[in-house]
Amino acid sequence: MKRFVFLFAGIVFPLTGLGEIPVHRFAEAPHYYWTQQPSDAFAQWLAKTRSGPAPVGAQDEKTQLTSLLKSLGIPESSQLLVYSATSFQSGLILPSNPRAIYFNEESYVGFVPRGRLEVSSVDPVLGPVFYLVRPGADGRMEATRSERCMNCHAGRASSGVPGFVAESVIATASSGASLDGFRRELTGHTIPLSERFGGWHVTGAHAAGKHLGNLLGAGIDGGYNRIPNPPGSRFDWNFYPVKTSDLFAHLLLEHQIGFHNLVTLGLYRTRDALAAGGGSVRSEDRPVLDEIAWSVVRYLLFAKEAALPEGGVEPDTALKQAFLSRRRAGPSGLALRDLELGTRMFKHRCSYMIYTRGFSSLPLEMKRRVLQGLSLALREEGAPPEFSYLPAAEKREIRMILRETGIFP
Repeated sequence: MKRFVFLFAGIVFPLTGLGEIPVHRFAEAPHYYWTQQPSDAFAQWLAKTRSGPAPVGAQDEKTQLTSLLKSLGIPESSQLLVYSATSFQSGLILPSNPRAIYFNEESYVGFVPRGRLEVSSVDPVLGPVFYLVRPGADGRMEATRSERCMNCHAGRASSGVPGFVAESVIATASSGASLDGFRRELTGHTIPLSERFGGWHVTGAHAAGKHLGNLLGAGIDGGYNRIPNPPGSRFDWNFYPVKTSDLFAHLLLEHQIGFHNLVTLGLYRTRDALAAGGGSVRSEDRPVLDEIAWSVVRYLLFAKEAALPEGGVEPDTALKQAFLSRRRAGPSGLALRDLELGTRMFKHRCSYMIYTRGFSSLPLEMKRRVLQGLSLALREEGAPPEFSYLPAAEKREIRMILRETGIFP
């Protein structure tokens, strides 16, 4: 099959999707994943607490959780509940004892009642770093980096580099074990909602909908029956800070982990190329970097974003307020966090994740490719046809926002 490409400013951008990429040896040179000292948001917070007063104290586990979330700037309203036994703490995760996940754009916290706290935080050099956390005897948090997490978090879903995974399964009521799986090894906002949320709770207006949330499976000969699992029917909400697992939080989480995985892939592949070329990118390595950069461009601009439910999405009020509180606007008053939520997530289809440390710290050889690709895609005339879903007015507003907030010159 012929492979079509086009040129812009000396860069080749493929029009195909990312091809097969071999498993990556991220622990070795030039990356040294396990031996480099992380500087992610959680690592920075942890370092500060070691010399200051105890930030947690000998409190109950729910209070410890909320204290940690507050310290990391993570809203409680971001809570998502998953009851399929897919974490390394799978022995504790049940429909009667769901695991909760909380997040902002840089850090993610996992909480299982009667289990250990888990933190994954995105480092600008290493990508996602995974920690197991518990309060020490003096009330300060003690954290260890988890190698076990990498059994799942450095697999095919993230092209072999450290990354995030979100599974969708039909789980059993007795153990949370998986009877069936969907969207295998895929992450991101392009996945149809009909294939998402299996093994997860969904609350609010869309608790029942054309998705796989709030369902369990009962095995029968040759298959299984699906049975309802309404939020709160098998567990006590009082173990958790809030009583939500909102659809909008699901949409945000899926969008963010897809972004992180692509950016981390770009980070590692660029470092590989620079090491192989002695500090510059060889001609034979350019096509791989070009292809990854173009995939980041398409993702940033929400190409092929999955359709929202008919009638749109109305977020939980506290979650909406928390999300918009981090809105970054310039003189025009426009921002990438402005919501649409009728037919798509955002009014201006360019991701707010472009402001994260992971993106801003990308090697110049990758970041330059992405920004030039964005500039090309946002042309009102002469842009690649695949971006025709973006009206001229929306492109103008996106360019204005990117200029006003320092992304474009």
